Parts: sequence; structure tokens; C-alpha cells
Amino acid sequence: MNSIYDIRKLLLNFGTIIYTGDRLADLELMEEEIVELYQVKMITKEQYIQSKLLLKREMEKTKRELGDNCD
Repeated sequence: MNSIYDIRKLLLNFGTIIYTGDRLADLELMEEEIVELYQVKMITKEQYIQSKLLLKREMEKTKRELGDNCD
């Protein structure tokens, strides 16, 4: 798993589509879904860890970009 797109494809395999129009909210919802899928053993530990790392990195990047736009 290399990108947010890969996470979206993984979630789509389980019938989950997330789009709110708010990038940060989308990432947070994706993270919640990934946690739930892992808890019910629908995804592997490797998929879970990779997804969490990608999402955290993207959330930090998005927050920085939003902060820069406020100045």
C-alpha cells in the first residue's frame, strides 16, 4: 500500500466510499474504518499498519497546508 488511493480501493472492497468534501474529515473517517476492519479481522496487521502510517502522514501534511493557507 503506497497511497491514499490504495486505502480508498481497500475500503471500496468492503463497500465503503468516503467523500465529504473535507480532506481532513475524509482522512479521519478512513482511519476509523481501517481500525474497525482490523478489529473484526477483515484486514491483515500489515494492511492496518501501512494504512495507519499513510493516513497519519497525510493528515499531518493536510494540517500543515491548511495552516499555511490561514496566514
